[in-house]
Amino acid sequence: MLDPKVFKAYDVRGIYPDDLDEAGAYAIGRAYVEEFEPSRIAVGRDMRSSSPQMAAAVIRGAADAGAEVLDLGLVGTEMVYFAVGELGLDGGIEVTASHNPKEYTGMKIVRRGALPVGGESGLLDVRDRAVTIGEPASGVAEGRVSAYDIWPAYVDRVMSFIDVSSVRPLKVVIDAANGMAGAMLPPVLERLPIEAVRCYFDPDGSFPNHEPNPLLPENREFIVRKTLEEGADLGVAFDGDADRCFFVDDTGEFVPGDFATALLAESLLAKEPGAKIIYDVRASWAVPETIERAGGVPLMNRVGHAYIKHRMRKEDAAFGGEVSGHYYFREFSQADSGVVPFLLMLELVSKRGQKLSEILKPYRDTFFITGEINTPVADVALKLQELKEHYSAEGTVSHLDGVSVDADDWHFNVRPSNTEPLLRLNLEARSQEKMEAKRDEVLSLIRS
Repeated sequence: MLDPKVFKAYDVRGIYPDDLDEAGAYAIGRAYVEEFEPSRIAVGRDMRSSSPQMAAAVIRGAADAGAEVLDLGLVGTEMVYFAVGELGLDGGIEVTASHNPKEYTGMKIVRRGALPVGGESGLLDVRDRAVTIGEPASGVAEGRVSAYDIWPAYVDRVMSFIDVSSVRPLKVVIDAANGMAGAMLPPVLERLPIEAVRCYFDPDGSFPNHEPNPLLPENREFIVRKTLEEGADLGVAFDGDADRCFFVDDTGEFVPGDFATALLAESLLAKEPGAKIIYDVRASWAVPETIERAGGVPLMNRVGHAYIKHRMRKEDAAFGGEVSGHYYFREFSQADSGVVPFLLMLELVSKRGQKLSEILKPYRDTFFITGEINTPVADVALKLQELKEHYSAEGTVSHLDGVSVDADDWHFNVRPSNTEPLLRLNLEARSQEKMEAKRDEVLSLIRS
């Protein structure tokens, strides 16, 4: 089964086996190799119950099309990215449905240099080929398949981002959500002096405790409660394939992705003064202001890992951060990682000698952000035009991604969803009152 709708803007995702099954996975593996003609690729998989057989089918398809396949086994998404960059491979596929519920399967696909294959970079060509591929023919020229252990090199690389001797014995609650972080973190934690309170570290694709999507408030209730119960210095929650991590401070308050981006940027600029840092169009003013204060060069970019990774290469940027919790590092195959920001945050809190809530206080006292607010609309283009016309007298209008308006003491970005008729609003002001007033005003216009 291969329903063409499983091919999304950035990856492949659908219900197993109704939308996508082993025959579909075989077809995608084969179509990928026929389309891009890589000679060597890596394939890994997450802990979902369907992933072993889905990965085996992808590997068989890729090998039947003539590629040499390194089977990485059970690994997080970022480990495939790292393997592709580190080993100079021509591409890679991680069988994962990221943070989606248990019934989903999917794939994240990259080319040489760990550059993503998305809707604008070849994924639709893979789709068009895959839907025409039938069952494997006998006598097809098979490539070679061999197991490869990327773990030692991966652990060494993520640890290289910090000075372990500067990390204090912090108490840290970690919620792996029965996802890949439960497999990836133990060899990292062995090298750290922290007291780690390990929660749901058993990789289990049925997600018996909660869905592995920390962006949803109901999935954060546990990490907030546990951080407070334990009197921990901070809490960290990972998504299903562990390529994103989210922080909770010592008071149990969630740390927005833009504030985390600002802190991580400051940390990296201390190690590489003057570096270029990329942030997304939705972000708080906290990000560019922090980067400039720390002597770096802030570069605003449109949302989405394909765009950010491309810009990082073009600008030779050291780091990129997205509000959604994706953090990209030049020294990590210019790819996103969930484990590296976790390590950098431990080092940062240790070096500052302050509680994370104290470190964040200047941000929380200065920048008042709405977070992302989604609204279904009948006509996306018409509504964006209305917003542009309505606010053109109040501030500077730009179109890097949707519509952005920058006024003196407030700004917003409204952008369309890639997949449904939704508008996503992110708004910020220099006071709580202004933020609430402007938020309600913009929303009433969107919803009128």
